[in-house]
Amino acid sequence: MSYATTLVAAVLLGIGFVLQQYAARQEPECLFLSPRIITDLLRKPRWLAGIACMVAGQLLAAWSIGHAALTLVEPLLTTYLLFALILAVPMSKQAVRWREVTGALILCAGVTLLSLSRSTKPIGLSFGSFSHWPAAAIIAGIAYLAVQVGLGQKGNARAVLTGLGAGLVFGIQDALTRQTLQIAQGHPLTVLLTNWPPYCLLGAGIVGLWLMQNAFSAGPLHSSLPTIAAGEPVAGIALGIVVFGDRIQISPGQLAIEAGGIAALIVGVVMVARSSAFGGLRKITDVITPHPGPGETPAHESTRTHRPDTPRTHRRQELNGLRQDPDLDEVSGTAPTRPRRPHRRPLHGPASGEEGG
Repeated sequence: MSYATTLVAAVLLGIGFVLQQYAARQEPECLFLSPRIITDLLRKPRWLAGIACMVAGQLLAAWSIGHAALTLVEPLLTTYLLFALILAVPMSKQAVRWREVTGALILCAGVTLLSLSRSTKPIGLSFGSFSHWPAAAIIAGIAYLAVQVGLGQKGNARAVLTGLGAGLVFGIQDALTRQTLQIAQGHPLTVLLTNWPPYCLLGAGIVGLWLMQNAFSAGPLHSSLPTIAAGEPVAGIALGIVVFGDRIQISPGQLAIEAGGIAALIVGVVMVARSSAFGGLRKITDVITPHPGPGETPAHESTRTHRPDTPRTHRRQELNGLRQDPDLDEVSGTAPTRPRRPHRRPLHGPASGEEGG
């Protein structure tokens, strides 16, 4: 039951991420890392629907973390990348490719290998004291550096780095969720009001959400979502080892599994990052909200304006009564009584369409 709940949570997360990126990609570049990006998105129904799906998925994921083994919950939650890919295919109107699906599965397999390389303790037996939480500050510092470096970049590079920062913050949020559940276990919910983890959990959730929207607006989904999917479990696993005392095996076989997990993470991120389906979502938003520069015209207007104008095209339009003879209009000011007869004669002439030769 708990694993089925985790899969439902992954589906909701995947749907929520795609809907959010669909809306956030339309935000102007000048709002990058600005609080206004959230206020603008709050007026978009599609984004609000994505947030609702994501919140529902996170609540189910929190329930799963408290009722199932973390080594199995984390890999199952990472499958939201696969579900996001499946949803992005019809929205981008591009055919799914086995390369993207394989990349998502490889990424999930990497998370599974990393999770299986450590043994976790039940929530009631983990220590997670405040003295062990400076490790979270180190991860937050890495996330801050990634975002700052991304600020000096544009396009896909900015989306990748900002997505990495968001994923690391979400990993801290996962660890804080575990700590909050540990506090609430066997106590009334009012005890949460007198402890620090719930407040830090709320703050990490807000920061992670803000960074994720900026990553979505900076580039296509295939640039930001894979780094979010990879950064979150890596940070969660690191904090599980340092803060909660999860044991990691150092035998040669376990080290090989861990190395394989890291390699699978990298390969999966690269393969999904080249997904044509995720890239198509950016094309859709570009069509919905075109931003032509000064003196430019939209593509559909320029196509009509610069259509080649040949003598055969003139003759066809005149035969259909779409154009009047300008010489007759100047004389009478009205349409001629028999407008088509003067123009039928060239049809019996040379096939080359020459006139007035």
